[in-house]
Amino acid sequence: MSTKHNHNDLGSGLKQRHVTMLSIAGVIGAGLFVGSGHAIAEAGPAVLLAYAAAGTLVVLVMRMLAEMAIAQPDTGSFSTYADRAIGHWAGFTIGWLYWWFWVLVIPLEANAAAGILHAWFPDIAVWVFTLVITLVLTGTNLLNVKNYGEFEFWFALIKVIAIVGFIILGAAAVFGFVPGSQVSGVSHIVDTVGFMPNGLGAVVAAMLTTMFSFMGTEIVTIAAAESKDPGKQITKATNSVIWRIFLFYLVSIFLVVALVPWNNPALPAIGSYQTVLNLIGVPNAKMIVDVVVLVAVTSCLNSALYTSSRMLYSLSKRGDAPKMAQRTSQGGTPYWAVLLSTAAAFLAVFANYVAPAQVFDFLLASSGAIALLVYLVIAVSQLRMRKQRELKGEKVEFKMWAFPVLTWAVIVFIVAVLTVMAIRVDHRIEIVATGLLTIAVVAAGLLVDRRRKGQPQGRTVLGN
Repeated sequence: MSTKHNHNDLGSGLKQRHVTMLSIAGVIGAGLFVGSGHAIAEAGPAVLLAYAAAGTLVVLVMRMLAEMAIAQPDTGSFSTYADRAIGHWAGFTIGWLYWWFWVLVIPLEANAAAGILHAWFPDIAVWVFTLVITLVLTGTNLLNVKNYGEFEFWFALIKVIAIVGFIILGAAAVFGFVPGSQVSGVSHIVDTVGFMPNGLGAVVAAMLTTMFSFMGTEIVTIAAAESKDPGKQITKATNSVIWRIFLFYLVSIFLVVALVPWNNPALPAIGSYQTVLNLIGVPNAKMIVDVVVLVAVTSCLNSALYTSSRMLYSLSKRGDAPKMAQRTSQGGTPYWAVLLSTAAAFLAVFANYVAPAQVFDFLLASSGAIALLVYLVIAVSQLRMRKQRELKGEKVEFKMWAFPVLTWAVIVFIVAVLTVMAIRVDHRIEIVATGLLTIAVVAAGLLVDRRRKGQPQGRTVLGN
């Protein structure tokens, strides 16, 4: 596809190495480096079960999404497939909810990055850093999709090097090869009140926490639509998701719970990676982790800007968002979609500063269950699209394993998790807030649909 169009088409500037690195490390945010400490403190060494369960769910969902994306690459990804397989209301709803999720990530990650920079340069206010970081990344996203790809390539590479370095160092400490280390061996997995000290309920609660740290794996199916060979890129990314989750999450978390007692107060206070590096005796551990976390949150912010703008562009192409959001520059960048998404993020930041704390907390809670809803929609869409394709006698190139048994298992599992969230007091607000937001979006979708009756719906727009 040429990059010069009628100003309503995306470019194809993402190179193979961009999409590959995006698929390898795009999912790694501050959740792994810092947030995992809270999950370990909650569930003990049995947090490994939580990561394994959440990781298995992501692997299965990605397989289902890849089956649909390889057959019909589209920058709207699962939102477009839901539109075709379930109904217009489903595509509209999940598209807008997903856009909202990433719009809220923008100020959160910008604030996290600004907090680290403010600690280094205390004379400059946090909000100044937040503003500058957001504006710089908005600027790079406006220029050309290959700028996003290039930024993400280097951000991701630094994250991968950091995690591999941590795994090598942690493994060396386990086997007693690090001189001066205060820790070695794997006895802490069972020697502090056992493997599952707080029971199965704590593991389920930790799984809810860890599940959201995997959100973003699906971005590769959105980005692949702007590369030269979408099918090949999606196949490679999906096949690599198993070893990525195993290596980056399960192996690194195993090393943390092996080397540090789960009830060490430093884990939730300063994060799992820094705690281990301190005990091993790595000089400047805090500075090293701060730099890696800064890169990780900036990378997530970059991806949030990219993803929210592409979903808004796709919604616009289907007539479900303002028409101007589908206008693109000569380089194929949907500049209005980028600007509108950034503007919405700034409104969220503004709400954080001027509204009572409860308002922003409610906004945050409203994105709590969206990851699970996205996964549920992907599973139901794949179930229906496979049956439609089989009825037409179409050949399915890339298949979901053990269809339809595993697809149904995923659907039942997600419904069960949402039910557990509704029952648990600490997660009920997320279900209530997300539920209210979903009802509002569905109502808006039905109104839009009613107004458009008799007009072409643009639902058959394929590709990018």
